[in-house]
This record gives sequence, C-alpha cells and structure tokens, in this order.
Amino acid sequence: MAQALEQLARQQQTLAGIAGVVRTMKSLAAVNAAPYERAASAIEAWRQTVRRGFAAYAWRMGEPVPSDPAPAHCDIVAVFGSDHGFCGNHNSAVAQMLQRARAMAGTRPPVVLCVGARMAAALQEHGIAVTALLMPPASADGIGRVAGEVVALVERHSRGRPLARLAVKLAFMRRAAHGSRAPVLATLLPLPPALLQRPRRWPGPALPDFAGPPQAVLAALVRAHLFASVFHASAEAMVTENAARLARMQQAEQALDERLALLGRQISGVRQDQITDELMDIVVGHMPAPGRRTRAPVDAGHGP
Repeated sequence: MAQALEQLARQQQTLAGIAGVVRTMKSLAAVNAAPYERAASAIEAWRQTVRRGFAAYAWRMGEPVPSDPAPAHCDIVAVFGSDHGFCGNHNSAVAQMLQRARAMAGTRPPVVLCVGARMAAALQEHGIAVTALLMPPASADGIGRVAGEVVALVERHSRGRPLARLAVKLAFMRRAAHGSRAPVLATLLPLPPALLQRPRRWPGPALPDFAGPPQAVLAALVRAHLFASVFHASAEAMVTENAARLARMQQAEQALDERLALLGRQISGVRQDQITDELMDIVVGHMPAPGRRTRAPVDAGHGP
C-alpha cells in the first residue's frame, strides 16, 4: 500500500508540473494574440485607403479601368503556416486545401512561397513543391518584414510582367464562426473588377487628381494593395494560430484538472485505508488471544 501511495504521489507531482507549463502557454497564447489582432485591424484601415486610391484613379481616368480576364492557372501562391506546436492540424489543413484546389491543377505548377518550415514540410508531404521558404514573424513587428519579402519575391517571379496581370493567391488559416477556423484560398491578383470601377459620385468635397504617368500610379496602387493584403493575411494567420493554441491549452488544462482531482481522491482513499489498517493493527494487538484464560490475581494477605 505504501508503494501504491508513493506511485500516486509521483503521478500527482508530475501532472502538477505539466499543469503549470500548460497554464504558462495558455497565458502566452492569450497575450500574443492581442498585438496580432491590433496589427490586423490597423492594416485593414490602410486597405480601405488603398481602395479609395483605386476609386480616385478610376475617377481621374474618366472611365472604368479595363481588367484582365481571370487566368486559367495560378502563377504564384503565398502560403502562411505555423512553426509552433499545440495548434492542431494548422499546417496539414492548409496543405490539404491546396491539394484539392483547382488553382493548383494548371498545366504548369505555380511558384509556391511558403512562410514556415513546418508548413513547407506539410506541403511536400502532399506533393506540392516549395519554391521559396520564409521564416514566420516572431512578433507583430515582424509582419511587415514578411509582407515585404513576399512582395519582393512576387515581383521577382513576375518575369517582367506587370503586377496587375499576375494570378496570385494567398493560402492561410482564418477564423470562422463560433470560435472555429477554416483554411481559405483568397485571390489577390488579378484585381477584382469592382475595385477598378469609377464611382458615380465622388464623396469628397474636392475631386481627386494625381501627377505622373497613369501606368506608374496604377503600379504603385497595385503594389500597395499587394503589401496590405499579404500583411493582413499574415496577421490573420497568426491570430488564428494563437487562438487555436489557446483553445488547445484550455482543453488540456481542464483535462489535467480533472485528472489531478481524481488522483487526489485516490490518494485520500489510499491514505484512509492505510490509517484504518494501522488502527486495526493496534486494536488487534491489545485483544486477548482466543482460548486463553485470564488468571485471577492472588491475594497475598490470605493463606491456603
């Protein structure tokens, strides 16, 4: 019984240490998600500004800007994954989506820009070759670095074609309803026709104008749109990753608490049985043996 009690005590000590690690990781996931959330909100405001820039360009040109038809294949795919554990099937879900996507079924394979070494391994397991590997951001300050590297690689692999005529997609994990998550394959380029439509009425008090060649202005707007969209996708992927890790740590914490409570009850039961056995040994030790008579005391003051 003493051996069983010692074994249960060791299990309780081990689980208590694991529970401390889980609580620390849970706190880190909750703290890390906030800066990425703020970064996603900030870049969304800039994306709205870039959209107004496209509207001003279309207004200044005086007619809808012609958009190229959607290509039959995808030129470049930027994939955002996770290099940290305890976030479920984050990388494998994105890789499976890309494997099933029609955009990957073109006559020539697209250029795959992968953010994250574990994501690259998941893509290779699903038969998708990685062209360039980038390191994910270690903090919210690194999102701009990742977005800049992706934009530079897109321009490098454009083979001299204008950015507006490329077919670029973004693959990442995005938050869904009721705390769930789902992989998404978003079209980044070519630009959607609605983005290049001339508004019927300009909302501001002054009409927009720009200086410089129209093609150079459009190229600058496309580059800003590309950077803002990649930045937003990277921030959204990091928020989703930390939210998934937080949910996993909450589940692990609940399971550990239940296991520790069960071990506590088992230890209390074993200790109670041990105390009961010791008390029974004491009681039995003071009881007379069966069949043995107790001699009456002899009175020394009276003879025979």
